[in-house]
Amino acid sequence: MADQKKGKISRVAGPVVTAEGISPRMYDVVLVGELKLMGEVIKLVGNKTVIQVYEDTSGIRPGEEVVDTGAPLQVELGPGLLSSVYDGVQRPLPVLRDKQGDFVSRGVTAPGLDRKTKWKFTPTVKKGAALEGGAVLGEIPEGNIVHKVLLPPKAKGKLKNISEGEFTIEDTIGELDNGTKIQLMQRWPVRQSRPYVDKLLPDIPLVTGQRVLDMLFPLAKGGTAAIPGGFGTGKTVTSQQLSKWSDAQIVIYVGCGERGNEMTEVLTSFPELEDPKTGKPLMGRTVLVANTSNMPVAAREASVYTGITIAEYYRDMGYDVSLMADSTSRWAEAMREISSRLEEMPGEEGYPAYLAARLSEFYERCGRVKTLSGNIGSISVIGAVSPSGGDFSEPVTQNTLRIVKVFWALDSKLRERRHFPAINWLTSYSLYSPILEDWYRKNISEDWNAVRLWAMETLQKESELQEIVQLVGSDALPEEQRLTLEVARMIREFFLQQSAYHPVDTYSPLKRQYEYMSAIRKFSEHAKKAVSLEVPLEKIVSLPCRSDLGKLKFEEAIDQDLKKVSAEIEKQFAGLGV
Repeated sequence: MADQKKGKISRVAGPVVTAEGISPRMYDVVLVGELKLMGEVIKLVGNKTVIQVYEDTSGIRPGEEVVDTGAPLQVELGPGLLSSVYDGVQRPLPVLRDKQGDFVSRGVTAPGLDRKTKWKFTPTVKKGAALEGGAVLGEIPEGNIVHKVLLPPKAKGKLKNISEGEFTIEDTIGELDNGTKIQLMQRWPVRQSRPYVDKLLPDIPLVTGQRVLDMLFPLAKGGTAAIPGGFGTGKTVTSQQLSKWSDAQIVIYVGCGERGNEMTEVLTSFPELEDPKTGKPLMGRTVLVANTSNMPVAAREASVYTGITIAEYYRDMGYDVSLMADSTSRWAEAMREISSRLEEMPGEEGYPAYLAARLSEFYERCGRVKTLSGNIGSISVIGAVSPSGGDFSEPVTQNTLRIVKVFWALDSKLRERRHFPAINWLTSYSLYSPILEDWYRKNISEDWNAVRLWAMETLQKESELQEIVQLVGSDALPEEQRLTLEVARMIREFFLQQSAYHPVDTYSPLKRQYEYMSAIRKFSEHAKKAVSLEVPLEKIVSLPCRSDLGKLKFEEAIDQDLKKVSAEIEKQFAGLGV
């Protein structure tokens, strides 16, 4: 910071400021004006430097000073990240509120990690060990996990000394023979992905406990998914359910340009949620990056990179991380605004021509990998997309669909029918299903895929029959087709509908999902035989075992009751002579 270069502002256009007299590198962080507003170099033209400022530039005038810090936008990585709430450039919002009150002034900043807290460090390597970048040096208990202290990826050498005890993140805990000092904290540029040894095939499912997702449209650990949907279709509730129940050890929630009241709901509800695995608060394994729609547009663009860099840090420890980006549409809108102020050639609907490249770059940073320390870690990215007017043909949705392998389409019509989660089973898809087949066969049941395909086919047939029903009514259909409609209704109402607010129904383990769908299939097969023996459909539908199947998902002893109902199906159909 000693050789800071200084220049002067020559032009201000909203968050885009042009300066002269400094010669920085691309993506260097600069301090703009008397208020020292943080900004980032995004374009160099001759002796002019174009900067995007992460705060409101009102009142900034040409002639004010600009200082180049000589470093890119970096995040601080170390113990203390979990249960933090940051803005888009990793300023801790609770700390800023304590300094300033609820309305934070411009130019106010604070370090991302607390400098005073002492952490109990236990080394796992011995003096004299030859270390490569990314090696695990020791452990610190933090939140609901064990925080593994890593050697920075670019450092290597023999360990000269290492200490055990309580340290702040800036204390020196050890030293390499080449003089490199080791701290609990390291910094990393947000636009640069952290290195790893090898990318692995995503062949293990991310278990979410949400029946429609796990059974019909599964996501793999290290996979990518998009949740597009119009206003009020349940993007945020679905993201919260995934945060709470998915079997990832770390959750990074990036609220990127969402409305303030939605983000407030997340910020107030998350600290109160209980982690079902440990019984501790869910925040103990969560990092929130909050950047609401009234915050400066440039910081919104940075928030997604901040989130993914923190996710990569925990992945490097060997953890499974799930990152929720809510929503990538607002991120794309920030890019569009900055692009127009830079007077770049617009692409489709005014978005910059590099929209697809930026989206690909972001999603490419996820994956299941072998880390530098030899552990296996993963980042699964779930990007919510908010298409204007629910139009899935707009550029952000279309470009996202070209990249991601899972598409969970939220449907306004299902929302109107009070069917939640409002995921349309006809337009959604998962390209991971064939890769995950083996895992389900070995860990759940040989029959998993057959049951899944049967459910999908039944729902597809129902969709085709609905067109005839709308024309002539269901009474005009033969009994077999009317039975198909009844079974599809059972799949929809009993299995796919799931209450996020019911203590039992909110989470469904994979084994239970399989047995539940198998019971519905069993009912369907017996009903088919009964129809072929000319038993009236009304008699089949009014069997007690059918309504018992519907009530099952809300019962405390659901797993034992499933076996009872399965036996009852046999018994009651035997009573009909099947």
